[in-house]
Amino acid sequence: MRKNTWIAYVFLLPTLIAMAVLVFYPLLLGISYSFTDMNQYNMGNQFVPPSYKFVGLANYKEVLFSSDSEFWNILLNTVIWTFTNVFFHFTIGLILALLLNQKIKGRAIYRMLMLVPWAVPSFVSAFAWRWMFNGEYGFINLFLKTYFHLEPIAWLSNKWTAMFAVILTNIWLGIPFMMVTMLGGLQSIPRELYEAADVDGASPVKKFFNITLPLLKPVAFSATLLGTIWTFNMFNVIYLLTGGGPARGTEILVTYAYREAFANWNFGLSATYGVIILSFLIAFSIFYSRVVKDAGEKVY
Repeated sequence: MRKNTWIAYVFLLPTLIAMAVLVFYPLLLGISYSFTDMNQYNMGNQFVPPSYKFVGLANYKEVLFSSDSEFWNILLNTVIWTFTNVFFHFTIGLILALLLNQKIKGRAIYRMLMLVPWAVPSFVSAFAWRWMFNGEYGFINLFLKTYFHLEPIAWLSNKWTAMFAVILTNIWLGIPFMMVTMLGGLQSIPRELYEAADVDGASPVKKFFNITLPLLKPVAFSATLLGTIWTFNMFNVIYLLTGGGPARGTEILVTYAYREAFANWNFGLSATYGVIILSFLIAFSIFYSRVVKDAGEKVY
């Protein structure tokens, strides 16, 4: 059997080549750019050779320690954005999954309707929500004025209301993924465990905390980790809904990195933000994995 293992590597080779060309090479190239002063003037083109220089850790010092840097304010926005979204994604997604896991009439229809936000492209949803949050003609303001007699709110013109708007939009977009993932985890739990718990007279609350949550933990861990990574890098919603405004009140690290690259044409600094984002996500993934592993060992 071992003599034929080379066949597996042959089948893996196209995938490895594609990964190297499309993922690892651009990643290493981006990391290398973060140590340069590359911009639109020295990046070079087909007529002029590149003239950017190696500057070492200068970009990192400018981002992390410069008094003019907005990194820490934007990082705070990113943390608020990510934590709030993932919390509501998980909470609401789990509640909906628990409801859809019951034998209720029309369950298939409800499940299909819940998947609509996931089926619609995110940029289409972002434009739709931007129209609904319009201060003058938006559906939300018209609803509040008609039924609650409230004055129109300039949702996208104030930092806190704009942050509320983008978070609400992304919660609506992210719930279906979490719901489907949790529902799959719930349906994989053996029914015999609940039947045994019923025989012992366990209440629904006890069954939830002693059967459902422990057995759902591996699925919940993967779903929340993926949700955190995706939300941390969620570019479409913020860029299309608020553009990071007002006054960068809804700016997060990934939109700021884009702005540095394609508005300020500072590619070296933008690459630095990209490396910092990658470092944060790797560190969080390792930390989160260890915390979940330790918690699992204590439970079992």
